[in-house]
Amino acid sequence: MIEVTNTYDLQPGANLESYAEWAKKAAAMTIQQAGLVELRAHRNMLGTPQIRTTSCWNSTSDWAAFADGPWRTLEQELRTFATNFKVEMWGPSPVLPTPLRPDPTGGAGA
Repeated sequence: MIEVTNTYDLQPGANLESYAEWAKKAAAMTIQQAGLVELRAHRNMLGTPQIRTTSCWNSTSDWAAFADGPWRTLEQELRTFATNFKVEMWGPSPVLPTPLRPDPTGGAGA
C-alpha cells in the first residue's frame, strides 16, 4: 500500500465557496477510483501549508491510473485556488511495515 499526500495553501482572496464545491466534487470522484483504500483531509491548525489530503492506494499502478486520468483535470482546477502545491508519495517502512496500535486491554500492544 502507498500513501500520496498533497499539501497546499489557498491563494489570498480565493473564493471559499467555489473551493468547497471543488473539494466535494474532487472527493466524490476520488473515492470512486479502483484501488483507493482511504481518503483523508486535514487543515493545519498552526499555519502553512493550510491543507493536507492523504489518499491510500493498494498499489502505485492504482494511483498512477488516477493521476493520469481524473486527477489531471482536478489538479488543474485546484491550481486556480491553491498555491505552494506539493505532492509526496510514501511507501511502507522496512523497519515498521505495518501500523502499531496500543493494546486496548492495556497490555504490551502489537
